[in-house]
Amino acid sequence: MDFFKSGLKTVLGAPEPGHQPSGAETVERLVDRVNNSTLLEDRRDACRALKAMSRKYRVEVGAQGMDTLKQVLELDRADSETINYALDTLNNIMSPSQFEEEENNPQVPMNIGEQFTEMFIKDHNNIQLILDLLDEYDFRVRLSAVQLLTSLLTNRPKDIQEIILVKPMGVSKMMDLLSDTREVIRNETLLLLIKLTKGNANIQKIVAFENAFDKLFEIVSSEGFSDGGIIVEDCLLLMLNLLKNNSSNINFFKEGSYIQRMLPMFNTPEETEDIGWSPQKVSNVHCMLQIVRTLVSPCNSVQMVSDCQRIMKNVGLLDSLCNILMASGVPADILTETINTVGEVIRGNVINQEFVGNVMAPSNPPRPAIVVLLMSMVNEKQPFSLRCAVLYCFQCYLYHNEMSQASLVQTLLPSSSDVSSLTSGQLLCGGLFSSDALSNWFSAVAIMHALIDNPIQKEQLLRVLLATNIGSSPVSLLHQCTLLLQQTTKLQSKVALLMLLSVWTSQCPGAVGAFLRVPGGVGYLVNQTCSNEHDDNEYLLQGLSAFLLAICIHFNDDSVSSYSRESLRQLLVRRVGLDTFAAKLSEVAKHELYGKGAKHPQLRARAPHEVLVDYEFCKLFKVLEGVLVQSFTVKEKSTEEANERSPASGAALEQYKALIRQQDARLQELVAQLDGLLQQNQALQSALNDSLASNSLLKDENTLLKAQVSAATCLPSPEQLPAMAPQESSEKSAEHEARMQQLSDEVARLNDQLKAAEQEKRNAAEELEKLKNDQDDLLVLLSDLDMRVNVYKMRLLSLGEKIEDDNTAAPKPNLT
Repeated sequence: MDFFKSGLKTVLGAPEPGHQPSGAETVERLVDRVNNSTLLEDRRDACRALKAMSRKYRVEVGAQGMDTLKQVLELDRADSETINYALDTLNNIMSPSQFEEEENNPQVPMNIGEQFTEMFIKDHNNIQLILDLLDEYDFRVRLSAVQLLTSLLTNRPKDIQEIILVKPMGVSKMMDLLSDTREVIRNETLLLLIKLTKGNANIQKIVAFENAFDKLFEIVSSEGFSDGGIIVEDCLLLMLNLLKNNSSNINFFKEGSYIQRMLPMFNTPEETEDIGWSPQKVSNVHCMLQIVRTLVSPCNSVQMVSDCQRIMKNVGLLDSLCNILMASGVPADILTETINTVGEVIRGNVINQEFVGNVMAPSNPPRPAIVVLLMSMVNEKQPFSLRCAVLYCFQCYLYHNEMSQASLVQTLLPSSSDVSSLTSGQLLCGGLFSSDALSNWFSAVAIMHALIDNPIQKEQLLRVLLATNIGSSPVSLLHQCTLLLQQTTKLQSKVALLMLLSVWTSQCPGAVGAFLRVPGGVGYLVNQTCSNEHDDNEYLLQGLSAFLLAICIHFNDDSVSSYSRESLRQLLVRRVGLDTFAAKLSEVAKHELYGKGAKHPQLRARAPHEVLVDYEFCKLFKVLEGVLVQSFTVKEKSTEEANERSPASGAALEQYKALIRQQDARLQELVAQLDGLLQQNQALQSALNDSLASNSLLKDENTLLKAQVSAATCLPSPEQLPAMAPQESSEKSAEHEARMQQLSDEVARLNDQLKAAEQEKRNAAEELEKLKNDQDDLLVLLSDLDMRVNVYKMRLLSLGEKIEDDNTAAPKPNLT
């Protein structure tokens, strides 16, 4: 400290006796020394002093010296030491973190670095100054420039990205620093590029096409892959930035054969099980797993995901992931992320799904890996995140794979195979009826995914029988699920069973009939829908109950006589009401957890109470909600209109009959009139064609005569021609023109007549069509009235009244 004070005295001179200069005064004198000193050594010493004071007196140095420091970067570039001091001072001024020296100073705002950054980047040339300094090979200058850019990006990332994007060779200069043999500069450049590429697709593309992937894999290889230090993690984070939500870079990564180069990251030597995983290795592998998931994310295009999945299978990456899955000693968070990764690598790819289905766990006795994973899912002692990951992996295993869905249902059906072996179906049934609500939810959703877009398995699952008690007759799985729905009081269990039953009964009349036969099932749904509990979760239950009830009506084939489609619809209208029904359904989509569940196929819940609605169920609900509401609304409106139009007595019936006879006569008249107009139209069309042909012929003759006249007037010796020839030709031409004018007038007249006839024809056709429609409606209504009259007659006869049949008095008119 004494040395520093003596240095300041050397630069500033000795202070006046009895006067101790303040920090602001000292900074002012130092800035003045930098501005006015002619000797380079004096300016360098002043910059060194400003750097030393910039940590404690950041506000003063930034306010008074920023412009001066920018001037130093422009004018003193030849002196690397002075440039280094200026860069370090600017970096201290705009540092996003707070220094120890200013912690006790309340006058320094927390975001002072961001404020100075905003002032610094108002002039875009300041960024160009720093970018130009990256070309300097001097270690301190290059390192300070990289650190200053990192601070600027930390404070104002979007603004700096836009500025660098338009600067020529700006990104290329930074990429060249990755090849610097000095590791400190290379490592700082990695941190700079991580901040630069975050959230900017254009910069990501530029960096990727500057051979970033090659350089990063070389660094990862030299550092020892997953066993390397934090530099490996920085390289992987930069790769992740380049690939995330950037389809262009993913294609470049796939076509550049970079997927194969990830394989060494997942090699797990056997001695690792004894030694264990270091925290840095856990971070490195976790980052690499995220890169794999970015390549096969469901958010990408289907073709891109399919190509990446195929390559990962062919190069052995999927096999390596399964080895990590089945290895012992793997940390819990790595195991969880690996399960998620395996799920997305096989999602929708039948070959990869079959490969994972054949993987055997190294247990005694050996079991399929899928079964071992499901054992973890239904075990309430396992970590919550691990259980969610297993569910997601199992959903991916069933996704768009009818063979996997059928094999799961087959494990639930009676079989002659070894009953002692544990199957996935047995595990899911055990979880479905366990006392743990979360196991209920996981198991119900897993079974539900075996039924999605698969009507055959919906029918097959109806054959599954369960023995509830010893000595009692077995009941179907659907029957037991319905009874459990009525008995349970747990929210997650109720929602899970309602989702399962909704997916099961949609597009499956057999499942609807089986549900309707369960005692109390319909009554429970009606009571739940009519409930007036005012709670978000209760609103969700009411909406899901209304949804399942509407499915049972819409897909009802009337196989259960006591619960036909019409009787259930009337029950819904009387007990609930259409407006209330629509309101209950709309409450489902308003629930917070429904919105979260509908965003992504993977269940993303931080705590067990956030597990409620599944992604695939949300898709089904979106499709069917409008269909169900519209079907009930249209049916109700048609019924009301029919009731309104029904007559009150037989007099109205006679009025309609008379009206139909009148319209029938008018119809015949219009048909005759239309035939006449068609004949007139045909005659006019023929006359018009003749006139057009005559007109065309006269035009040709007129053209020929004009050519003859022109040739006659252009001859050099008129004595050779008769004296009266031109005059005769002119008279003949005039005669033809008059005839043409006459024919043109005739054509125009005929066109007008044709248009008038066509308009009259159209009007008659429209009136005819309208009368036909009215007649059809009246005939339908007349038929309905005849049926009602017959019904009334039958009632009167049953009451002993004598009815006179008027059909014998007069023949029934022909209305057709």
